[in-house]
Amino acid sequence: MMTQFGKRRGIVLAGGHGTRLYPLTKAVNKHLLAVGSKPMIYYPLTTLMLSGIREFLIISTPQATPQIEDLLEDGSKWGISIHYAVQAEPKGLPEAFLIAEDFINKEPVGLCLGDNVFHGQGLSEQLEKAASIADKATIFAYAVRNPESYGVVTLNAKGGIVNLEEKPQNPQSNLAVPGLYFFPGNVVDIARELSPSPRGELEITDLIQHYINDNKINVSLLSRGIAWFDAGVPRSLLDSSMYIDAIESRQGIGVACPEEVAFNMGFIDKEQLHRLIYPIKSTPYGEILSHTFGLRRR
Repeated sequence: MMTQFGKRRGIVLAGGHGTRLYPLTKAVNKHLLAVGSKPMIYYPLTTLMLSGIREFLIISTPQATPQIEDLLEDGSKWGISIHYAVQAEPKGLPEAFLIAEDFINKEPVGLCLGDNVFHGQGLSEQLEKAASIADKATIFAYAVRNPESYGVVTLNAKGGIVNLEEKPQNPQSNLAVPGLYFFPGNVVDIARELSPSPRGELEITDLIQHYINDNKINVSLLSRGIAWFDAGVPRSLLDSSMYIDAIESRQGIGVACPEEVAFNMGFIDKEQLHRLIYPIKSTPYGEILSHTFGLRRR
């Protein structure tokens, strides 16, 4: 049964030039590259769907937006609504909220970066809990071996935030902040007050720091049973693909399939699900869905 959380919006930020994956991204937007059996952008989309969100805005480049729209369409087949906006040049993650001002319309909003892959036991419950909090921001924390490559959060014994740094040379903790955030409806106003950093971009850490200063933020620790990949670099793109392939091939269940998530969240019914699967049942992707739901080939 789907849980309703008001009118919370969801943004997938799929812009940028994909320079970390060059030359793979010279002709193809990285969010259309394969991670396992499906396009990369399926992962952030379904992550936000798992939180109960049904209204989405995809932000991408002028070149990639039409291609992503060809892939995802308007989302109605999955019981969701997808809109599109263009980001001409990447000017920092908080710019997504400025671009999406009319879409957000002062409602709570979740943002997932287009190259982040999440999967694991209990993930949906954590996402639903984060999405149910309308008056505070929620960020996530994940233990990594190389925290200096990420935004790093340091917590006290009670789970409160002591420090937040972007790619520190000497990290105070090993807790990285993944590219998944939930903010209250005032996030556009806060983003508008930010000043560009020395590198000329609006910084997500500055936005988060505002909510820390106001004591309006929660931190949700992702457990050891949850996997997180930043698939925007070659090694992680390979690792995430191998991880997804291992689960789908060994267990015979789909990961980040919008059809499955939409059905499990109550966005579509069984008849709608079957109509989506049967035309593609002979493809490897369709076979995974057919096996997941025990559908016989016709």
